[in-house]
Amino acid sequence: MPNALNFSGGPGALPDSVLAQTRDAIVALPETGLSVLGMSHRSAWFQSILDEAEQNLRHLLGLSSDYAVTFLQGGSSLQFAMIPMNFAAAGVAPPEYITSGYWSNRATSEAAKVVAARKIAWDGKSGGYRQLPALDSLDIARDAAYLHYVSNETVEGRQFPAIDRALPVPLIADMSSDFLSKPLDTTPYAMLYAHAQKNLGPAGVTVAVIRRDLLERIPDGLPAILDFRTHVTHGSNYNTPPVFAIYVLALVTRWMRADIGGLAAMQRINEQKARQLYATLDELGGAIHIHARQQWRSQMNVAFSFGDARLDDAFIESARERGIVGLEGHRSIGGLRASLYNAVTPEAVDSLCEALRAFSLERV
Repeated sequence: MPNALNFSGGPGALPDSVLAQTRDAIVALPETGLSVLGMSHRSAWFQSILDEAEQNLRHLLGLSSDYAVTFLQGGSSLQFAMIPMNFAAAGVAPPEYITSGYWSNRATSEAAKVVAARKIAWDGKSGGYRQLPALDSLDIARDAAYLHYVSNETVEGRQFPAIDRALPVPLIADMSSDFLSKPLDTTPYAMLYAHAQKNLGPAGVTVAVIRRDLLERIPDGLPAILDFRTHVTHGSNYNTPPVFAIYVLALVTRWMRADIGGLAAMQRINEQKARQLYATLDELGGAIHIHARQQWRSQMNVAFSFGDARLDDAFIESARERGIVGLEGHRSIGGLRASLYNAVTPEAVDSLCEALRAFSLERV
């Protein structure tokens, strides 16, 4: 039950069918008779998993051969440093960053340690990180190395709308918490990346989708493991990759294709879940405070509060008694947060909404 009712911001819930296959694979894979935890990264079996994981992603996103797909380690935190190392080349204007919340602020701060200069294109700190800018309205230098942003701010519960046209500079997006939650036109992007522990699988692997012409800008002399070309050239198998995490990612993307029916179907499910939860919170009126302004509300992460830390803690305990877990808000803003990642079911959201109504009647 706790897995089905897990609203954690990450690692998040996994589909029941994937959990069942993973449980069996830990004992013995049907294809090999060996535990997945002991399978060699140089085996033919693992090469087939790498191939399937990439092909599933290409199918779901409609990716052309203009893009390379690679599976990396280190989460988004490593990408915050690798991206400026690789793409903030000499001879172009500094990269530009949108600082719209906790994680984009981390990306901006890491870039400052790597490059001599970087520009803040927009900063939402003064507004309490409750709104977002329109990307095509920003004053970006046309020769900027790239523009980086976080598509969905997990902590504060805000989400950028889809980008429908290319910007004049290479666009790089951290999509860790809304990747594969809906269809995506990748053509406006030079690079997008996402760590797995939201919508794709367990922690330990990060997907990077990179337009091949961007790889040509990488300077020589980087440590091999920090050079994106190394991982593309070696097919994500330069050093020992996270075999288990990639295996589960392959299962999750298989589930999206075969059981869900693709990203359009996934979007319909996710929109319905978010619509139901926000309607319940709005219905409770002044008893609930939602962090994000309405037009920027995230479909993946709903950050809210009863306005009193004692009430928030009491609701967490009340929900836990119903088998609902993972509602603690991020340490940076406190309160509550319900993450509606792909594997969170509509039935789980029903249970959360019921718990919210019951608690409000009793305590507020």
